[in-house]
Amino acid sequence: MADVVPRDGNSGPAATPGPGAAPYPAGWEADVVLTDGTTTRLRPIRPDDADALQAFHVAQSERSTYLRFFASLERLPDRDLARLVTVDHVTRVALVVVTGSPDVGEPERIIGVARYDLVEPETAEVAFNIADAHQGKGLASVLLEHLAAAARERGVRRFVAEVLPQNGRMIAVFKEAGYEVRQRTEDGVVQVTFDIDPTERSLAVAADREHRAEARSMRALLTARTVVVVGPGDEPGLELTARQAQRVVAGLAAEARAGRLTVHAVGVGDGPGLRDGVRHHARIGDVPPSVELAVVALPAARVLDAARQLGALGVRGLVLVSGGFAEAGPEGLARQRLLLGVAHGAGMRVVGPSSFGLLATHDGTTLDASLTLRPPPPGRIGMFCQSAPIAVTLLAAVGRRGLGLAQLVSAGHRADVSGNDLMQFWGEDDDTDVVALYLESIGNPRKFSRIARRLSAHKPVVVVTAGRSGHVVPPGHAVRPTRAPRRTLEEVLRQSGVVRVENLHQMLDVVQLLAHQSLPRGRRTAVLSSSTGVAALVVEAAAAAGLVVTGRVEMLGEDAAPDEVADAVGRVYGDPDVDVVIVVRIPTLGGADQVVAREVAQAAARTGRTTVACMPDLHGVTPELTAEGPDGRARTVPAYAAPEDAAVALGHAARYAAWRAVDRGRPVQPAGVDTRAAGRLVARLLATSGATDGSPLALDPGQAADLLAAAGVHVWPSVRVRDADEAVAAAERLGWPVAVKTTVPALRHRADLGGVRLDVADEAELRADVAGILALAGDQDPGPDGPPLEVQAMAPHGVACVVRSTEDPLFGPVISLGVAGDAADLRGDVAYGVPPLQDVEVADLVRTPRAAPRLFGYRGLPALDVAALEDLVARVSVLADALPDVRSLELNPVVVSPHGLAVLGAYASVAPADRADAARRLARP
Repeated sequence: MADVVPRDGNSGPAATPGPGAAPYPAGWEADVVLTDGTTTRLRPIRPDDADALQAFHVAQSERSTYLRFFASLERLPDRDLARLVTVDHVTRVALVVVTGSPDVGEPERIIGVARYDLVEPETAEVAFNIADAHQGKGLASVLLEHLAAAARERGVRRFVAEVLPQNGRMIAVFKEAGYEVRQRTEDGVVQVTFDIDPTERSLAVAADREHRAEARSMRALLTARTVVVVGPGDEPGLELTARQAQRVVAGLAAEARAGRLTVHAVGVGDGPGLRDGVRHHARIGDVPPSVELAVVALPAARVLDAARQLGALGVRGLVLVSGGFAEAGPEGLARQRLLLGVAHGAGMRVVGPSSFGLLATHDGTTLDASLTLRPPPPGRIGMFCQSAPIAVTLLAAVGRRGLGLAQLVSAGHRADVSGNDLMQFWGEDDDTDVVALYLESIGNPRKFSRIARRLSAHKPVVVVTAGRSGHVVPPGHAVRPTRAPRRTLEEVLRQSGVVRVENLHQMLDVVQLLAHQSLPRGRRTAVLSSSTGVAALVVEAAAAAGLVVTGRVEMLGEDAAPDEVADAVGRVYGDPDVDVVIVVRIPTLGGADQVVAREVAQAAARTGRTTVACMPDLHGVTPELTAEGPDGRARTVPAYAAPEDAAVALGHAARYAAWRAVDRGRPVQPAGVDTRAAGRLVARLLATSGATDGSPLALDPGQAADLLAAAGVHVWPSVRVRDADEAVAAAERLGWPVAVKTTVPALRHRADLGGVRLDVADEAELRADVAGILALAGDQDPGPDGPPLEVQAMAPHGVACVVRSTEDPLFGPVISLGVAGDAADLRGDVAYGVPPLQDVEVADLVRTPRAAPRLFGYRGLPALDVAALEDLVARVSVLADALPDVRSLELNPVVVSPHGLAVLGAYASVAPADRADAARRLARP
């Protein structure tokens, strides 16, 4: 394009960074997944990239060079080359996509370039160039997404480009990104213009591309048919590592003998040769290329070299079962970063370190690249866990219950592959019906919420977390610190639609139900029991689990004849007012009642009524409780050790079914929210503050009001005053009646303590109130310097609320709402939400506090304008979601009246932020 080499052939002077140049923006570096599932690395260009950029240019075809520069150009002139690699990271920005890892001696190769040059305020001209050999992998789309994010950070709001008409692929990249592209043709060149502020469509496009790319990267691992296992050989002191490698080879051998897998081994066993279907080699370099998956059990110091050699074989995934990385301290963390650089530079994903491995069955072939001795049978459950010991426990419990798995992945310390990646895969995997996650930590809750919400809409996702708060950080896990309340993780999971359970036992209780029974149609519950005492306990357990027992409690004696059993079961399953059935058959003599088991299994399969059972000697998935349904598919009534376990599992399933059945709404988009104007204001305030340490900048009342005005929120004006005379003058300007308040922190907003006087109607009353407040506040800490009083026009009477937003390093923006007063402060009566919010989530948030009935006509009072409060929460959530630099925002008080509301106070602070999910990228330790 002409922005680099003008069409008149005059290259102009070489560029050098000006005085406004910014430091190298390391935060723009990213490891990304491409549409074919491979990985690569993206970073800002550097002056020492000149040779690599020239090599990239020379390797391009004549057509690609012509489409980029509008002319044939065999080599870049030295002056132009210097200009291309010398940028200021503000008005001139360039990003490159590279392969290789120079930290371990592998020179980088540039395979894609994107750049912008500022041509006028808020407008930049862009150009892209992708290596011929790497076109069709989505490189241009990734570069556009990251270039747009960098540009927005620098205040650019619009991209323009000049494209030759025959370069339809580049024009398509702009259009398919979800932006509203405007184009016109002039002098044989297509002029393209589009705003780069995120839109609902552009965000959806980016999320869909991320989903497909990450799902494909996981599919390459889980459907691999060529595997290499790398062990340490017979080196003394490495016996445990050697046994790990041998265990993996043994698990793969059966499928290798059958010819369904091609398995290579290096450093495992007695030397080269074909043994037990496995091809052993002396060195990695002896392994034929086109290997899809590598399993590595080596000392940490030897893993980097092995990874480099495996990348040369075309390996798509590296499962690292050995440890010695981030969990081992700073030296191990540095080694882990180098490993990811090598792997991602070679196109590989990494599972581990300290992984238990992975198991997957697809098209009749089982890939057992794990440390397990007894893999479970094939099934339709996908499982993910992190640490290897949890995987051992999980597989043992799965085996005892007779459950079958479609996949199991243990991510170990999850340096790379995480539960988010697996959920992306399960979202489009036809072999999986139910997903179970055991999470010791969540590195990116915002991304987790987005992916889990999408997956939960059509497949149940059952989640156990190691801690209820999300504050647990096991050694070796890359997790940002968090200041969020401990209930924030609970809200993230609730919004996502996942089924959160208490422990591993409960997770499997719920999974075995969801995998083998239809979702409940409702909560109406029937009980079939052999004991009135047990039946009473079951009814109580069902109610505690959120089920509704309709009165259909059928008793079946221990000595009931087969025809009596059939009649009782028929009455239960024939009742149209029953959605779910709990069967508890515990004879005092003998074991499981085969007649009851058969009749219940057949009735449940025939009617599709969700059923759970508690019967002696039956646990998990059993043939006794299995029958064929009308569609020919076998269905099993899951068996539980205790009636309470069965009721809890059924309650979870019913709540999930209800969540799936209701309208989950649409993203809130209040009219009149100008996030662009708000962003400009925040950027200006940060630029003029002079702060360089990243500490929050507290906004004055006028600045806070301006920020909220950009979101369509009006803050009632107030006047700070020092004495009665100034208070009277302010009241005359504002209009009577007024409110007068102290600014002393201990008494602020405390009408009950005398810090606020309302409905002050005249000068005499105001002077008296000023004197009273000043006397009351005399013994209190005055707080920051400033006038001690505040005068404000009187708002309509109503209920005072507090709306807050806080930018958290881990969770991003967290919105909260409480009804103002001691109850909210002392009892934590506050509702939380994590944007982006749907309209139904905003409505739920307003109704969640225990004091919320005061908004809806409590004790005969008139109902208040809840719609106005919902609108306010929506505006704050959109502002917080769009502007991570808004560190905190508090609207206090917000007085909600029968007709509208009044925001009487606003407090805000801003600080530079680095949100984890600003653009598509893999996690870095």
